Amino acid sequence: MRVARLLGVVLLFLSGLLCAAGPASAAPSCPDRQAPPPPVDTSERPAPGQPAPPPLPVPTQPVGGPRMGECGTVYPAGAAAPPETTAASWVVQDLDTGAVIAAKDPHARERPASLIKTLLALVVLDELKPDDVIHPTDEDAHQECTCVGLVAGGTYTVDQLLHGLLMHSGNDVAHAFATALGGVPVAVAKMNAMAASLGAKDTRAATPSGLDGPGMSTSAYDLSLVFHAAMKKPEFAAAVGTKGYQMPDEPGKPAFGIVNDNKLLGAYPGFLGGKTGFTDDARHTYVGGAARDGRRLAVVMMRAEQRPTLVVHQAAELLDYGFAQPKTASVGQLVQPVVRQPSQAESAAAPSKATASSASMQRDVFGTTGWIVTLVVALLIVAGFALLKPWRRTR
Repeated sequence: MRVARLLGVVLLFLSGLLCAAGPASAAPSCPDRQAPPPPVDTSERPAPGQPAPPPLPVPTQPVGGPRMGECGTVYPAGAAAPPETTAASWVVQDLDTGAVIAAKDPHARERPASLIKTLLALVVLDELKPDDVIHPTDEDAHQECTCVGLVAGGTYTVDQLLHGLLMHSGNDVAHAFATALGGVPVAVAKMNAMAASLGAKDTRAATPSGLDGPGMSTSAYDLSLVFHAAMKKPEFAAAVGTKGYQMPDEPGKPAFGIVNDNKLLGAYPGFLGGKTGFTDDARHTYVGGAARDGRRLAVVMMRAEQRPTLVVHQAAELLDYGFAQPKTASVGQLVQPVVRQPSQAESAAAPSKATASSASMQRDVFGTTGWIVTLVVALLIVAGFALLKPWRRTR
């Protein structure tokens, strides 16, 4: 009887504890946690007869650590507060260790604008060789600009087009790459498979160029993952770090030069390169990295404004803040990419099973509540043996 009574008390205590704890990994209620703010134009309206894509699932555990689930400004304990910016969200990361040094609402879902071209570049470098030749189609050459000015039927290497994509944000180049990858739907599916392999759970590309489309979504954290991976590619790092580049002459069009859109290149000490973006819905987006005193840091800014201070100047202030922190400073971590499947399999829209299973391993599958349950059950077993021993002796 004493054992049964003890069991009942423990079980009542355990049930109360579980009820009080609630879902151990419930996502905090933050603005834009599920989807970007409503669009200001019709660019995201689905095609006739097509449903609007639902928001991406929100992970139950914040990817990158508990503090990555916070809504406001996140910075190390004891450190000075980061400078104010116009950005709705941002992340400062260590490009070598993947540590998140400081952030603001890092998982807020925003529109990437042309920063999605960094994800397209990763797919291109995974699938094509720098000296592969691409002949743009008439459709490629007549995209909604910003455009480099490709000539339909011209002859361009992948490396030449990569410079046009990343330096001058050419939408014609993005479409030409998409065509070479199998067409826009296939290219977008490959971009989303790449994002999944990086652990970018806030990201869904809808267009290869970053023009707004139905369901387009990303976050400052996710684009930090993309830029971190891209800067490991020598061809990518070389392109974003090039200030001026000469595009080849083509029939009916002489050779011409393009200049890097990123105004910190050559102006900010140790600047490595980056990417800019803008649409009416996304507003200004920005990514850039720099090296100083043996460290390489990068900043991503989402939904920023050019007034009262230019976005590049705001980015420079955030980089300065990051470099002022000790090397051990961290409020989170960029997750490690999973092992990718062969690129031929990525033409399917759905990520592979390996991607899904590896992504699920990024968090503790047992959870806080699971460990509490295990501990209480273990104590219960020990108590039961302790009570049964004198009872048996008396019997």
